[in-house]
This record gives sequence, structure tokens and C-alpha cells, in this order.
Amino acid sequence: GNKSQDSGIAEMEELPVPHNIKISNITCDSFKISWDMDSKSKDRITHYFIDLNKKENKNSNKFKHKDVPTKLVAKAVPLPMTVRGHWFLSPRTEYTVAVQTASKQVDGDYVVSEWSEIIEFCTADYSKVHLTQLLEKAEVIAGRMLKLSVFYRNQHKEYFDYMREHHGNAMQPSVKDNSGSHGSPISGKLEGIFFSCNTEFNTGKPPQDSPYGRYRFEIAAEKLFNPNTNLYFGDFYCMYTAYHYVILVIAPLGSPGDDFCKQRLPQLNIKDNKFLTCNEEDGVLVYHHAQDVILEVIYTDPVDLSLGTVAEITGHQLMSLSTANAKKDPSCKTCNISVGR
Repeated sequence: GNKSQDSGIAEMEELPVPHNIKISNITCDSFKISWDMDSKSKDRITHYFIDLNKKENKNSNKFKHKDVPTKLVAKAVPLPMTVRGHWFLSPRTEYTVAVQTASKQVDGDYVVSEWSEIIEFCTADYSKVHLTQLLEKAEVIAGRMLKLSVFYRNQHKEYFDYMREHHGNAMQPSVKDNSGSHGSPISGKLEGIFFSCNTEFNTGKPPQDSPYGRYRFEIAAEKLFNPNTNLYFGDFYCMYTAYHYVILVIAPLGSPGDDFCKQRLPQLNIKDNKFLTCNEEDGVLVYHHAQDVILEVIYTDPVDLSLGTVAEITGHQLMSLSTANAKKDPSCKTCNISVGR
């Protein structure tokens, strides 16, 4: 007779290969995954193997730290299955993913199917929930409030000349760069004009130094920030330094910037928050800012230069303080939250 029949060994049917993979419910640090597969041998599946890699690292697995799994072994649960926590998924990052089905044997080894096709997806920005966690961390170190009277913006002379000639004397909003938290929903998306409002402790006036050019536009605080504007918390970060930055957004009520922020950012009470306040005292608007963080204020509408003054500063141009496209320190305990970096 036939040898294999005599010895009672039957060829195991191949396990079904996942196909038509779908990724859904993507957040900054989780996603749901589902797929189709043939019903043949489906009942033998005990586990799923999921191989997840950062897209730019497709070929660098061999350099990965030995303890970092690229493969998740998951019990065969009903699909879609939520993936979170097994990896530190980063926000706003492209990943590739492939799946195989597996059957655990009596001896503890696995029989596995072929790998599925590889598909790509991108994780999401921080949600309002995550930004609120960042906000709460920033509130802890904001420090006491100091008075201020002006917002200011430093640039090169050419910038102001250009706005006068080409934009009818008005500074124009531009898209925010990628500095700050990697998951920030405003990076590369929100349009605005950056202003500073920090004051020197002893004078109560803006510092004479700046990394952003020798010319400074100064404007009375109430022209930009008043009861007809909304205030939003945008980000909290540091760049391997002792001092921390907080980004706030000031948006005129009902403006496109206001609509953008309402959906994505925690809103602050303009009269009562830890960073920047506007209150009426004896019919006059009075302003305060947090002493222990560097505030970067984004104003979302054009600003006419005739509303303020432009003059040359007397201090230094400290390039080391520039935050253009600066990367956030992912190891700082003060300004990181526990979700994906």
C-alpha cells in the first residue's frame, strides 16, 4: 500500500491567505484592520501575524533593535481587530502592513499562510483629547502672569518692503512649518502670522534681541486680541533646551482660521487661562502672559502694517533661538504625552 497512508500522515491543507486588507479608524497611535479570506481551512486559524514597519525603514529591519518586534502575534479574534499598544505608533507617520494567518501546533510551533499583499497607511494627527493632555502639562510650568501691552514680529527689511509693495501694506498669513510636536494638527496646515508677546522681566517691554531679523513690527495688543477673537492652544514643546515653547492661536470670530481651530484645537477662555489673558479693567483691556514659557502666537488673518510701527531693533540677532522646523525633544518628560511621539 501507499506509505504515507500507512503512517497516518495527511498533507495539511494550506491556510487561507488574507486579501483585500482594509485599515480604518486610524488615530495617532492605533488603527483597525480587517481582510477577506477563503473559508477553506478557516477553522484551523488560531492566530494572526501582523508585520508593521515604518515606510521609510522598509529595508532597515536588520538594523532594528532586537527587542523591537515588527511582527505582532495576535489571537484570532473577530475582524476588524484593533491594533494599539503593542507598538509605539507615531502620529502622522507612514507605515506598511502585511498579514498572515497561523495555526499553533501541539509542540508550540506555528504553521503559517503566505504573506498577504503589503498595504500602506498613514497615522493621524493628535486629536483634541491628546492636545488637552499636552495643554495640561503646559499649564503646570506656565508660571506667574506678567503684564504686556504689545505683540511684535521680527523680520528682515525685505519682508516688510515686499508686503507693502505686493500685498497692499498687509502682512499675509502663511502655512505653519513643521516645528514642534510631530503629531501637531496645525503643522503644514494652519495659515497664520507668527507674533511674540514675551516681555523682559525688568522693563515689561519686548526684548531687544531676536533671531528673526533686525526689523520689528509692533502692534497694540488689543488690535489683535480682544473679545471678538477666539484663543486656542496649539502645541507645547522644547528643542533639547531648558526652556519650553507654547503655541497659541488667535483667530477672529468666524474667520477661516477660527473654523479650522474649532474642529482641531482645545479652546481657551480669553479671560482665564494660564498663558495669555485679556480682561477689562475700568473700561480698558488689560493683558497678561505666562512668565515661564516662550509664547508663540499665530494670528490667522492678514494684518495691515498701518495698525502698528516698524523699526530697527538695537539688540542682537540670536539665530540660536530660531524655531524654524525645529524638532521636538521626544525624551523630555515635561512636554511629551504617552501616546505616539
